[in-house]
Amino acid sequence: MNTAFTWDFSGYEPEAERTVEALCTLGNGRFATRGAAPESPADEVHYPGTYAAGCYDRLFSEVAGERVGNEDMVNLPDWTRLRYRCLPDDGPAGDWLTADDPSLRRHEVSLDLRGGLLTRHLFFRDGHGRRLGVTHTRLVHMGDPYLAAQRTTFHGYGWSGAVEAESVIDGDVTNSGVERYRGLDGRHLTDHRAGAGADGVAWLSCRTRSSGIRIAVAVRTSSRPLVPVGSSCTGTGAVQRFRLPVSRGRSAAVVKCAALYTSLDRPSGDPLSLAVEHASHTASFEVLLASHRAAWERLWSQGELKAPGEAGHILRLHLFHVLQTLSPHTAELDVGVPARGLHGEAYRGHVFWDELFVLPCLTLHFPEVARGLLMYRHRRLPAARDAARRAGLRGAMFPWQSGSSGAEETQTLHRNPRSGRWLPDHSHLQRHVGSAIAWNAWRYGQCTGDTGFTQGPGAELLLDIAGYWGAAATYDADRERYRLRGVVGPDEYHDAYPGAAAPGIDDNAYTNVTAAWVLARALELFGGLPEARRRELAERFGLDDGTLGRWEDISRRLYVPFHGGVISQFEGYGELAELDWEAYRSRYRDIRRLDRILESEGDTVNRYQASKQADALMLGYLFHPAELRSLFDRLGYRLDDETWRATVAYYLDRTSHGSTLSSLVHGWVLARQKGPDAWRYCEEALISDVADVQGGTTGEGIHLGAMAGTLDFVERGVAGLETGPDGLRIDPTPLSEVPRCAFTFCYRGHRGIRVRLLPGRLGIRVPYSRQAAPLTVCLSGGRLVTVAAGEEHWFRLPAH
Repeated sequence: MNTAFTWDFSGYEPEAERTVEALCTLGNGRFATRGAAPESPADEVHYPGTYAAGCYDRLFSEVAGERVGNEDMVNLPDWTRLRYRCLPDDGPAGDWLTADDPSLRRHEVSLDLRGGLLTRHLFFRDGHGRRLGVTHTRLVHMGDPYLAAQRTTFHGYGWSGAVEAESVIDGDVTNSGVERYRGLDGRHLTDHRAGAGADGVAWLSCRTRSSGIRIAVAVRTSSRPLVPVGSSCTGTGAVQRFRLPVSRGRSAAVVKCAALYTSLDRPSGDPLSLAVEHASHTASFEVLLASHRAAWERLWSQGELKAPGEAGHILRLHLFHVLQTLSPHTAELDVGVPARGLHGEAYRGHVFWDELFVLPCLTLHFPEVARGLLMYRHRRLPAARDAARRAGLRGAMFPWQSGSSGAEETQTLHRNPRSGRWLPDHSHLQRHVGSAIAWNAWRYGQCTGDTGFTQGPGAELLLDIAGYWGAAATYDADRERYRLRGVVGPDEYHDAYPGAAAPGIDDNAYTNVTAAWVLARALELFGGLPEARRRELAERFGLDDGTLGRWEDISRRLYVPFHGGVISQFEGYGELAELDWEAYRSRYRDIRRLDRILESEGDTVNRYQASKQADALMLGYLFHPAELRSLFDRLGYRLDDETWRATVAYYLDRTSHGSTLSSLVHGWVLARQKGPDAWRYCEEALISDVADVQGGTTGEGIHLGAMAGTLDFVERGVAGLETGPDGLRIDPTPLSEVPRCAFTFCYRGHRGIRVRLLPGRLGIRVPYSRQAAPLTVCLSGGRLVTVAAGEEHWFRLPAH
């Protein structure tokens, strides 16, 4: 780590190469390319990959005797590929060089965050003392979402002759970047056609096998010095050849400018014609680089979070990858939040509930992007309604895993790599994803004041999700309470009761409490709508007095289980066996995936009080302690500080943290109750990808929720920023590990509000705008202040 905006990786370690590739991915919110070495094809070490947001395809495979379909984010043709070898005047031609060549003497990779640039330096020395320096510089253009470019420079030392280079568009690619999926059909591309023109533009077109998405890549390749180009085509690609003179003091370069189009693009057109036209008229690499840097500079000015030390350095990397996956270009697309970014094929590029951890950050910095991602959910309301109808219910039942259509994409079987067995997958029973969508829609409206969304698509989302909870809750006369049965909670480990014939558990506390919250907010929103809109929605959704009365009743009488003075994760959790945690840690060391360990032993985690990740404690992430007390009061339960602290301590001792989100949530909960270990937990989420703490998972794609969540933790957790219709609330929770921070954000028409947190002091600056109203700020202890546009105020903070 050399500078605040640079990440350097020195030396070549094959076992770490895929992690470096993922961390060095470059993207612009529309498509992204992994940071793989261009001279090395896909193999056990290297995995070049390019992915376009929303480009999915479904294939069927034979799994454990069943025909199983999976929809994947498709690995697209590799535009980066470049082969080269030395042709010395005084000897035979050398071999084609790769990053694994024994003549490699130096290998350095540098990621420039400020400019969105990846540079790879290689230095080869053969047995005759001939040396070759190679520098690759790559960008995926943040200003022009269809373009990418790569410049490769060759320097010869101690010899003269030429470098033979082959610029390749490789369409013979598969989805094979995740080992546990490799037994499945991953060949998504078909109908390849390739060509090359005399103007230096080569092209490749193909389509996805099932979804029929047409894809075209055109590459204009040029060289310095300018030399004749030969070209040829294969069944799945195109090759352009160069013979570049090299001598002492004389270098040579090859530049590839790539244009990528698909039939998903709007306005629609022929992808091949558009790609060829665009590639043919690209500017020089230097001009592209300048405009690319300028686009990144605009993003940093709007979104940057500053914090000191190593934590600040990692947070900047996290923001970089969030923006590469979800940039302002994303707001124009029909896409959601892929849990592993556009950085690899883990989770098949699907959309889960990770937006719960991503949208708070985006809403503060890039509200248009947050709105676009919420519209992805809104456009899939028909599919969610259909899923609820097929389940015999009303409202909208959103899928646990979503892809192109909004249908349930959760696999029906999953493989335990420890035992090699294929097992039923019941994670689709995580109905709480609907509450996450509603929470994000509500928070977006509170922060932005976007009444067009809140009264339009936002109202429809909230009311339809509330409609599902109103229909799914069943009344238990013995308890005089409503219950939600047969679900799976955020924990994911517990998908059935021990020995039960049917999957699902009853009354997951997080699911029930958030369902009650959704019903209450839906009633509040509906009551505040303009009369004409209220009548329209009442007629569309069947919201008569009886339905609204039922929602009100359920929102006050959903059952929440308790045992031993703590909130039960679900009904019966306290009756499960205790696990010998120390024995398993001693035997296996890493027990994050305790479910796989127990299954490989012929046991099941369903028998134990053991959670994969925060579940009941997720309530402490979504809601401040006062909000949580109010929610439980509405439900008729008393949740005092002692009960909540006991609940937190109870689950801290019974969680294996098998998800990168788990430690983040525990950090949030402890920070809110001023716990001394808050940073220790957040730090694990902070380093989860840069240190690949889960052992190989980062190479399959970064963990976007953890990355965005750590940014949000500093801004809303440490700085204590919360937004609402009455103004900003700021109640910092200073941590010694983050003694200061600064960031800019947007709030209800104000752009560029700047908060600076220093030891004992807090500064707020509101940029000048002729139309901007004064900003109301509620500080710690309820102190109200007003900051006018163009002013900066500093405040002393009470000692904690």
